[in-house]
Amino acid sequence: MRVSTVMMFERSVSSMNRQQSAFMQVGEQIASGKRVVRPSDDPQAASRAVGVSQSLASNAQQSDSRITARNSLSQEESVLNSVSDSLTRAKELMIQAGNGTLSDADRQSMGTELRGVYEALLGQANSADGNGSYLFGGYQDGAEPFVKDAAGAVQYAGSDQVRQQKVDSSRLMEVGNTGRDVFQTVAGGAGYVARAGADNAGTLTFTGPQVVDTTASGYGDDYAISFAANGDGTFDYTISGPDGDTTGNYDGTSATLEFGGVRLTLEGTPEDGDALDVGTARNMNPDVFATLENMLSALENPLDSDADKAAFANTLSTSSREMDNALDNVLTVRASVGARLNELDTLDTVGSDRKISYTQTQSDLIDLDYTTAISDYVLRQVGLQAAQKAFVDLQGTSLFEMM
Repeated sequence: MRVSTVMMFERSVSSMNRQQSAFMQVGEQIASGKRVVRPSDDPQAASRAVGVSQSLASNAQQSDSRITARNSLSQEESVLNSVSDSLTRAKELMIQAGNGTLSDADRQSMGTELRGVYEALLGQANSADGNGSYLFGGYQDGAEPFVKDAAGAVQYAGSDQVRQQKVDSSRLMEVGNTGRDVFQTVAGGAGYVARAGADNAGTLTFTGPQVVDTTASGYGDDYAISFAANGDGTFDYTISGPDGDTTGNYDGTSATLEFGGVRLTLEGTPEDGDALDVGTARNMNPDVFATLENMLSALENPLDSDADKAAFANTLSTSSREMDNALDNVLTVRASVGARLNELDTLDTVGSDRKISYTQTQSDLIDLDYTTAISDYVLRQVGLQAAQKAFVDLQGTSLFEMM
């Protein structure tokens, strides 16, 4: 092959261009601090780095989501603490109201304070967060979850669906509780509740019900007890349950009835047609506002007869038990909120560790090893200088000098 002067010049220039390109590439890497400045530098590493970058962005988004969830749950926990205080005060007033030496005026005064607790509790149930969303309204944000109807009774108008938020790649967390969950239900361990019929006219009172045998047939069922006068001062009673009726005789003074694993103590004299309902707390339409409304009505009305006193005693007994159940339920919900806050702390720790891992992986893929890069930079510089020197020497050669 004939080697011409033009070919030698072209090859020398091409060699210098390659050396200069490699030298400039290393310089660009040092200036940017990245080994992979553009995808063409290392397509596989660049592709993996994009995936890791997306994982980092997702992890950061989940961290922000946990902040929002923590704020909502912290506000709810604070309100539930106030609700617990209100219910505790209401229970204290109910205990005081059981003092037989109190006059009608004393009970009305206690009713005034209890009404203040009632209104405060209603305000707490309609609490909103910093974004204007109601804490206990579920998905419904446009109106207060608890409203008073035409009769003045509080009704729940919120959603039964709890707001949820994705706080980790595989964790969808409830960031609140519905008002029904907090104020209109009971904890799983709640027992039985007894209520006197609204139309009872006698002096019959009850104590209990008390659970005596959880293995008894019919335990967990609901029962209705009705009384029929015999005309001789005694009464026939009928205990109606899912498995049929049980009948017996009540002497009109006192008795202890046992059915379905529960015990109910009776005192006083009923009227013909008087009735009692006995059932699990969950099935007795629990509602803390209805409980307070019943108690307020009992406190604000004078006790003019023995029948009024019996009705007051029965209302007090039922309301006290329902208030205990309501307080237990609020504490259970509050414990659930605390557990979710603890879980968020754990997820923050996991997310922080994951971020470190992702960042290290990304660094391994695209970041520059300065020691290697500087060594390569010096080597490329020497190569470029050698190519330039060779070209200068080649450029200065001439056949005429050989003559």
